Amino acid sequence: MIKKVLLTLIITNIIFAEKDISDDLAYQLVLDKINKKDVPISFLNDVFKSSSIEKHMEIPERFAKPYEKKSWEQYKKLFIKESRIVAGVKFYSENKVLIMQVAEKYNVDPFIILSIAGIESNYGKHYKGFTVFNSLYTQIHEMPKRAKWASKELASYLEYCYKDDVNPQSIEGSYAGAFGFGQFIPSSFNRYSVDFDNDGVRRPHDWPDVLGSIANYLVKNGYVPGSSDYSKGGDIWKSVWAYNHSDNYVMAVLGLTEKIRERCSYLHSDVENRLNYVIENFDPLDNRSVSDLQKVLNANGYDLEIDGRLGGNTLDALRDAQSKRN
Repeated sequence: MIKKVLLTLIITNIIFAEKDISDDLAYQLVLDKINKKDVPISFLNDVFKSSSIEKHMEIPERFAKPYEKKSWEQYKKLFIKESRIVAGVKFYSENKVLIMQVAEKYNVDPFIILSIAGIESNYGKHYKGFTVFNSLYTQIHEMPKRAKWASKELASYLEYCYKDDVNPQSIEGSYAGAFGFGQFIPSSFNRYSVDFDNDGVRRPHDWPDVLGSIANYLVKNGYVPGSSDYSKGGDIWKSVWAYNHSDNYVMAVLGLTEKIRERCSYLHSDVENRLNYVIENFDPLDNRSVSDLQKVLNANGYDLEIDGRLGGNTLDALRDAQSKRN
C-alpha cells in the first residue's frame, strides 16, 4: 500500500514538473506584465505549474449580475439594513480606540471608514469565495474583455506574494479578485495598503492595517483631510467612488455612515461606562427609561425596537449585557 502511494506521488510530481505552461494565455500575459527585476521567472513557472489552478465557470455568471446594476431601492436594502447598522455599531463600540487613531492620523471621518469596512466584508464576516489567483486566472481565460485588466492584476498579486512570501493559492477573495477585509484589488493593495501597527508587514486581514489602508486610499484618491463636503461631486463622494465606480455604492456608504453615526452619537465617549450608567439608573416603570435602555443596548450591538416597553427581547438583551458586565 505504501509503495502504491509513493508511486502515485512520484508520478504526479513528474506530470506537473513536465507541465507545459508556454501556451497558457494567463502565463504569457502575466510574463509580459510582471516586474522581472523583482520576481524571478522560476517563481512564476512554479506558480503556473501548480495543481491547484482551477477555472471557475460561475465567475463569468457573477459578473453578468453585479450588485451595482441593481436599482437603488434594491441595492439599499442589501447594505443599509438594520443588521448591518447593528453590526457597525457593535464593531465601533469594540474598536473605537483603533478607529479614532486611524481617523485622527488621516483626518478622515471615522464613520466613512467604518461603513466601507461594513459594506466590503460585513466587518470581516464575508470576504472570500475563490482564491485570488484562480479568480483572475478564470477571467483571463473565460472573459476576453477582462483579460488585459485581469492579467495586470494577477501580475501585481504575484509581485505581492513573492515579496511577502505568500503562497499564491492561500488567499481567498471575491469573484472579481479583490481580497482582505477591505477588498482591495492587488494593484490597489500594493499601492495603498499600509502597515498601520508597524509590525513590518501589511496584513489584509488585520484590522489596524485594514482600516489604515482604507483611510489612506481615500486620502490618496481625493478626500481632503478634514473635509465635511458629502455632496455629490464633492471630494468625499469622489474618493468613495474611486473605491468602487458606482453611484449606488457611494450612496450606500454615505447612507450607512449616517445611520451608524446617528446610532453611535447616543454613546458617551466611554461606551462601557454609558451602558453601566443606564443599567444602574434603570426604572422599568418609566417608558423614557426603558427607551433609554433600548437605545444604549442597540448602541452596544443589540437589535431592539425602540418602543419604551419592557418586553421579552429587551429583558433578554438586558440580562445578556449584565452577564457580560459581571
